[in-house]
Amino acid sequence: MNLGASEPALIGVDWGTSSLRAFLVDAEGDVIDGVSASEGIMHVQGRSFGAVLDRLIGVWMTEKTLPILASGMITSRNGWVETPYAKMPLGACRLGDQLHAYTSESGALVHFVTGAVAEDGGRPDVMRGEETQIIGAAATGMRDGTFVMPGTHCKWVQVADGKIVDFSTYMTGEVFSALKGHTILGTLMVDADFDEDVFVMGVRAGREAPSELLHNLFHVRTLPLTDKLSKKATAHYLSGLLIGTEIASALVEAGDVEMVTVIGNSALTDRYEIALQISGVATRRASEDIVAKGHFMIARAAGLIG
Repeated sequence: MNLGASEPALIGVDWGTSSLRAFLVDAEGDVIDGVSASEGIMHVQGRSFGAVLDRLIGVWMTEKTLPILASGMITSRNGWVETPYAKMPLGACRLGDQLHAYTSESGALVHFVTGAVAEDGGRPDVMRGEETQIIGAAATGMRDGTFVMPGTHCKWVQVADGKIVDFSTYMTGEVFSALKGHTILGTLMVDADFDEDVFVMGVRAGREAPSELLHNLFHVRTLPLTDKLSKKATAHYLSGLLIGTEIASALVEAGDVEMVTVIGNSALTDRYEIALQISGVATRRASEDIVAKGHFMIARAAGLIG
């Protein structure tokens, strides 16, 4: 860590289900230092969230007291402090107004960023953590359009003038894991390096007939069964089929979309870019670390930093 070049102004914590990341942020919203751990909310023994946080960020708190913002599943019913959902439209100012302050056992004052809820005919959709990433992306100039955030529960988010106006969740990642690990489809799969050609074949099948997904899923079994796909390629076909089906549905819902902003740096993010591009949609990339910029913008809107 080099604190000589920048003065620390904020600590941002992105705390999810399986892991967490903390960032030391300067007065311009840039990351000075960062730390990560596999201690997501489902892996913290005895719900000792405060102890985990103290251990990870304690070195940053030795010289001065810094504001701490935490976002993600840490504010869920299974997390540290459950916060209510904020309604659309949602920007940095509204999130700043709805921060939930909490003092830990060690005396650290943590400001929790609330999640977001969207209503569609009485069917609610929710997010926790992604809203902070969107605010960060907006601060870098990505203030309008359609955003996709690949993951276990993939989010498609509509943004206008730097505010979230609507979003939808697709359980594509979780469905993939369930089908691969707990159904007959997985019995003909062998883990192997990514096969882009087979993935694209799956994407095209999903895009061309999204309404036939339940039928097309059986081909994930019959193609290797009849030696038209190898066991090493079958999981990549399933991945493409599910992502292609998701994209077909999401693009219909989003309307006329020429470009999608993809947030993330993972191999899964790369797959979404491939699938979108063969769907005729241009892409641009925002880093997962953009969440730290989101923490900064929300903290500034709340008056916690200058």
